[in-house]
Amino acid sequence: MTVMKRYVLRLFISLKYVTANVVDRNNGRIVATASTIEHSLKEALECGRSCNAKAAAAVGEVLAMRLKVEGLDQGEGRGIHADVEKEIQKKGFKSQTKVWAIVNALKNNGVKLVLDDNGDNGSRDF
Repeated sequence: MTVMKRYVLRLFISLKYVTANVVDRNNGRIVATASTIEHSLKEALECGRSCNAKAAAAVGEVLAMRLKVEGLDQGEGRGIHADVEKEIQKKGFKSQTKVWAIVNALKNNGVKLVLDDNGDNGSRDF
């Protein structure tokens, strides 16, 4: 059985770190990931004790580059699904700028995103 929303964006945001994963729901495998925990990103950002929206945008840019290398920036035609409202609810209102920074960085770097809408069960392509 194949899942309609095959590739899904998952975010993990704490006070110190931001991690973004793209998961293949058919087999539960992470196909691309980027995080401020990584040495190269950590050194370049100088987040200090907390990460801000600038760090989140850098994570989104790195994730976009990795998706392009894997050939998954278009999500095999269907796009990569992201439920922004759900991510904001899970992470809290204070993290909404970080969530949107990642989404916008992915979109600006050519990744085909499908933003899922909970209200009308529809989707919007970006």
